[in-house]
Amino acid sequence: MSGTVLVTSRSFGSGGLDLERRISDAGFHVVRAGAAHELDELGPVLGDAVGWIAGTGPVTERHLSLAPHLRVVARYGVGYDKVDVDAAARRGIVVTNTPGANTSAVAEHTVALLLAALRGIPAADRRVRRGDWSAWYTREVSALTVGVVGLGRIGRSVIDRLAGFGPRVLGADPWVPADDPLFDRLERSDADAFATECDVVTLHAPGGQTVVDERWLAASDRPVLLVNTARADLIDEAAVAAALRRGRVLAYAADTLATENHGEGASPLLADDLADRVIVTPHLAAQTREGVDGMGGMATENLLAVLSGEPPVNPVPVP
Repeated sequence: MSGTVLVTSRSFGSGGLDLERRISDAGFHVVRAGAAHELDELGPVLGDAVGWIAGTGPVTERHLSLAPHLRVVARYGVGYDKVDVDAAARRGIVVTNTPGANTSAVAEHTVALLLAALRGIPAADRRVRRGDWSAWYTREVSALTVGVVGLGRIGRSVIDRLAGFGPRVLGADPWVPADDPLFDRLERSDADAFATECDVVTLHAPGGQTVVDERWLAASDRPVLLVNTARADLIDEAAVAAALRRGRVLAYAADTLATENHGEGASPLLADDLADRVIVTPHLAAQTREGVDGMGGMATENLLAVLSGEPPVNPVPVP
């Protein structure tokens, strides 16, 4: 086997596994490029690539049209909403992902963001550094109602971790049947109802939809804390920023923004006047040693399987 394998994930191989060596030992030349997937940068590499370990950037028909030898796009992570799976299928390109590899990492980060936002920890730290030791009261998780949008692996893992705090938990996912055993330990609801029932809403649904928008926020009857470790487009950022200023949103904690990797204007959520109530991390929820090794190992196995003519363990279904 021979050819070029393009790697555009920032953290691929940064854990305990020497994944580039595994690919090189299989006879391939590894080339790394930026996570934003800019066509000007990737074009020359895609012309020779037979495999692509893709990060969070888009994989469009234009990208694929520049890659006549490409046989596999191995997504480093579970989400593949930014990959044009139809276009790949038309070209005979297999798309894979890494389900479950980062579940624990993302679930832990979700709970960390929830607690940090609820208790105002980053804002408190900044105040102390200015010599301000004034305090304010917050809430306890056990006294709250938490709504979980998306009941896949990560959503369920978040629910498991919240159980120790003892809140009332509601779950919303139209793809999960009502007789799923999960609903023996939480209440089934829908995302619209969360506006009037929940103190905290945490988002774990696929991208391509907006859950929290002006309509949802207008229906909300209490200050709500929003957590998003899934996809930026699940919320209307401008609407949430405005709701933060009105006091309709208590705090927003996220691991992604709509401007991520694009170099565009700053998100309205990064305005200085919102700094005490907005927490954003740079898409690092999955970046634990265990999560990085899990995603990287699975992506590598999927890629090498396809390039050796074998079926991958984790193919993405063609719509």
